Amino acid sequence: MNGNVWLWALGIGIVAGLRAMTAPAAVAWAAYLGWLNLSGSPFALMGSKWAVGLFTLAALGEFVNDQLPKTSARTAAGPLIARIVMGALTGACLGTSGGYSIIVAAFLGSVGALIGAFGGYKARVGLVKSLGVPDFAIAIPEDLLAIGLALWITKRG
Repeated sequence: MNGNVWLWALGIGIVAGLRAMTAPAAVAWAAYLGWLNLSGSPFALMGSKWAVGLFTLAALGEFVNDQLPKTSARTAAGPLIARIVMGALTGACLGTSGGYSIIVAAFLGSVGALIGAFGGYKARVGLVKSLGVPDFAIAIPEDLLAIGLALWITKRG
């Protein structure tokens, strides 16, 4: 990971704020593929087949769940806490891979998660209203944005 590790930790947190499980799925895949070096760290398990499978399934489930009308808002307490935790975890993984402070990177991942959750919510609701389109017409591009951003960030490592 290069000197932009703090930016990447914040960025992966933003991804977690948009889609809580996309960030850890991307980090798990990046570690598994050798894009991130988590070997010998407290986060080495993230590069295992189990982590890749678990987080990938969770991310796919989240994409489906996000389309359901009774799904809680990402800014509600439970979903927001999950986003903060996943932002901290994935930020810490990027910090570890780059040889930087786990604590600072986890903090930045958490801050990014708050930015992604509230900013993403505001943008999605605003676009749905201003464009007069159904929610899924914005949700699906938001999914693709989260996936693309997560891959771009983790590939930088």
